[in-house]
Amino acid sequence: MSYNIIRPEHDAQSPTEAGVLSKIRGDLERDGWTLLRGFHPDMAAFSALTTALCKKITFDPAREYGDAQTQKVDAGTGPIGLHTENGNTPVCPDIVAFYSPVAAFEGSQTTVCDGRAVYEAMDEAQKTRWQQPMMVERYLPEDLWKRYLANEHPAITRPEEVTPRHIEEFRAAIPNQDFDLLEDGGINYRLTVSPVRASSLSGGQGFANAVLGPSHNYAPPRYSFGPDEIIEQDEIEELRSLAETYTQEINWQDGDIAVLDNTRVMHGRRAIVDNNRQLFIGMGNL
Repeated sequence: MSYNIIRPEHDAQSPTEAGVLSKIRGDLERDGWTLLRGFHPDMAAFSALTTALCKKITFDPAREYGDAQTQKVDAGTGPIGLHTENGNTPVCPDIVAFYSPVAAFEGSQTTVCDGRAVYEAMDEAQKTRWQQPMMVERYLPEDLWKRYLANEHPAITRPEEVTPRHIEEFRAAIPNQDFDLLEDGGINYRLTVSPVRASSLSGGQGFANAVLGPSHNYAPPRYSFGPDEIIEQDEIEELRSLAETYTQEINWQDGDIAVLDNTRVMHGRRAIVDNNRQLFIGMGNL
């Protein structure tokens, strides 16, 4: 995986100019991610870039909004394991972009790892095991799952609009999910995903999922290949060690934007040292 940097060709060049967008898409198809540096964007420019790259914008219901298209990244100060963004949700984004208006002077590097390289480095037993469908189970409180449903259901826009009909329509629309409604308004949620998957942008096969990642704003998930085949932590740590071999760091500068193929490249974060850093996220589907 290359460390691609796209720089402006002239003063005041917009990240959404056709030539820049073409370079971004080329880097995503070839290497799975790219970095824009020197464009000096503001939040509006970052939002416009996200909209230009994605046909449909998606959100994480546990995050604060930066504007109508973006959200603030706030996941504590400790290191964050590699993961695909919203990888344990029924509608996983194809593209995720990060914008750093104020970079940290130390620490806080975003990590990126090509899931295709991780998959290719697995032995045959690992490849066979992780090509199986994997079930993710977790509890979701009422406010979070209703915010998510309001964003994804085409007929509503606000959590208070959710009705039993909307819930059942959403259940039926995505066949690899199911859930049980609980007395406290929360749900026990179950989603079947493919830990090894093809990129939506470039095909191929890659280990791209959220198994190695965090649960900062959510209850920890339970991963299994079946009711009697729980994925244990020691197996996850073995994969974490393998993935670190193929991990690079983004040392942020003020105004940088990183764009990732979220169906191929996992990302994480080193520990935060400088709490003044700012990072925003925009994501969506093709």
